[in-house]
Amino acid sequence: MSALIDGRAAAPLVNASRFRAAHEGEWDRLDQLVTRMEKRSVRALSEDDILALPLLYRSALSSLSVARETSLDRALVIYLEQLCTRAYFQLYGVPDTATRQLGRFFARDWPLSIQLLWRETLICLILTVAGVVAGWWLVATDPNWYYSIIPDAMSGGRDPSASAETLRATIYGPQEDGGLATFAAYLFTHNSQVAIFAFSLGFAFTVPTVLLLVYNGLTLGAMLCLFASKGLGFNFLGWLTIHGSTEMFAIILAGAAGMKIGTAVAFPGREARTQAAVIAGRSAAIAMAGVVLMLLVAGLLEGIGRQTVQSDAMRYGIGLAALAGWLTYYYLPRRREDRDALAA
Repeated sequence: MSALIDGRAAAPLVNASRFRAAHEGEWDRLDQLVTRMEKRSVRALSEDDILALPLLYRSALSSLSVARETSLDRALVIYLEQLCTRAYFQLYGVPDTATRQLGRFFARDWPLSIQLLWRETLICLILTVAGVVAGWWLVATDPNWYYSIIPDAMSGGRDPSASAETLRATIYGPQEDGGLATFAAYLFTHNSQVAIFAFSLGFAFTVPTVLLLVYNGLTLGAMLCLFASKGLGFNFLGWLTIHGSTEMFAIILAGAAGMKIGTAVAFPGREARTQAAVIAGRSAAIAMAGVVLMLLVAGLLEGIGRQTVQSDAMRYGIGLAALAGWLTYYYLPRRREDRDALAA
């Protein structure tokens, strides 16, 4: 009886020893590879080591599972837990520094996320242009439409009843009552809100996004028609271009990002709706982070342009140069492997 008990008590020790002897070589090699990566980087590994690394990691996970289920000695379980955790962070973690991640965002992730939205961007551009044309036509046909399209807070006396001198003062030089600053600030705030809502409401099958883009185009078309009717269309468009080329582009991209998510929800394909939205939201979220930066740039251009640039030629030059810069930055051809990595 005593021998049987002793035999039963000794069995786990024998099994643990055999288990350790059978797998200890793999654990040691994994430990060495992970330590080398921690001290240096993955470049310190040979091709054979890189190929063996995932196999060794899965083997260690399997050993950890067996050790837990069979209640092997606690020290072995702790060792395998630590080893697997270290290997996980080296395989799937983010070892890059914040500076390198930020550099990758500007050099690859941000522009590539915009490229992936080219179809939605084109659709949003068409919707915006259609809104501009409709707004112009409505106000040109009946000026009373202006009051229905433009809210009072945006117009601030800039309506069909205003004189050409009053409207000219809106786009040139400082005003004693701060009306120009108020008008410019309201336009920037309005457009920023449109951009944010166009993205955030895109999940509702893109319907709110489409309506917002069309309405934003309506307001622009109505105001352009108003100033043009007073002989100031070219001047007003120049005042808008200096910052509006960036601002309107940002709104269109925000709408495209929202539309990407909305169409994924409406037409998920073989994926579940939630999963399809998550997949679409990865690149869309990166694009939206870039849109926020674009709005900040637009704010700087608006502030500097409104205060210091009074020449129409310079306003058009700055605005068109900014637009050309954005287009070049976003749509410059990138490496295929980078596009595939982001799309995945």
